[in-house]
Amino acid sequence: MSELAKYTRSQLALRNGQDRDEIWIAYKGKIYDVTKSRLWSNGTHYEHWAGQDLTHELPDAPHGTFVFERFELIGEIDD
Repeated sequence: MSELAKYTRSQLALRNGQDRDEIWIAYKGKIYDVTKSRLWSNGTHYEHWAGQDLTHELPDAPHGTFVFERFELIGEIDD
């Protein structure tokens, strides 16, 4: 398996559905492309916003981590 691309939190923040066409979210430091999801249109999903790490928000979601299997893993946060 090839090494994942690394992105800063600032680069992730630009993929919020407003500043660029890409809509990305992160979970546990891994970055997923949710651009094609109708549930993330315009960079929002209920009270959640794209372009950030949503790790701490997942416990409040009505779904588990399996949801990330639907999306392309494109990189990881470079802290």
